[in-house]
Formats: sequence, C-alpha cells, structure tokens
Amino acid sequence: MSELISNKIQQDPRYLQLASRRGRLAWTLSVLVCVIFYGFILMVAFTPDIITAPISATSVIPLGLPLGVAIILVCCVLTGIYVYQSNQVYDPLFEEIVRGASK
Repeated sequence: MSELISNKIQQDPRYLQLASRRGRLAWTLSVLVCVIFYGFILMVAFTPDIITAPISATSVIPLGLPLGVAIILVCCVLTGIYVYQSNQVYDPLFEEIVRGASK
C-alpha cells in the first residue's frame, strides 16, 4: 500500500469512526476480562472459605472448580464476540474504505 493511499485512509472519517468503535469494543472486552479474572483472584485471596466450599453437601468438588471453568468459558465467548464483530462488521467496512482510497 502506497503512502498516498495510507494517508487517504487515515484521513477518511469512516476510518476514524471504525478505529474508534473497534478500540472501544476491544477496551470494553479487555476490562471485562480483567474484572472477571481479578475478581476471582480476590475471592481466592479474601474469601477462601467460599472458593473451597463443596458445591453440594455430598460433593468433594470445590466451588472454585466450576467457577474457574466458567471464567475460561466466558473469556472464550468474549473472544468469539470480538472475532465475530471484526469479521462481520469491521473488516468489510475497512475493505470498503481501502477500495475508496485506492480510486
């Protein structure tokens, strides 16, 4: 990509809006993941009795195990949300912007 096309793309208001939307989504999902992970770590640190409690009266599985699995699954879902948005919304819009700048 030439420098001229690159400059046209960077000055396109649609590109600036796209970069803003993509950044907002990335930061929102990142903050959400951090809150989930650090929340779990804080629970381990400050309420170990809750994390180590069995999930039922007859179970030997601690509550922390399904919580940890749930955290991993939620993070996979959040990653999927970002990938879907990127592939379905942001990439086609970016290709349109590049085509317009190449003319």
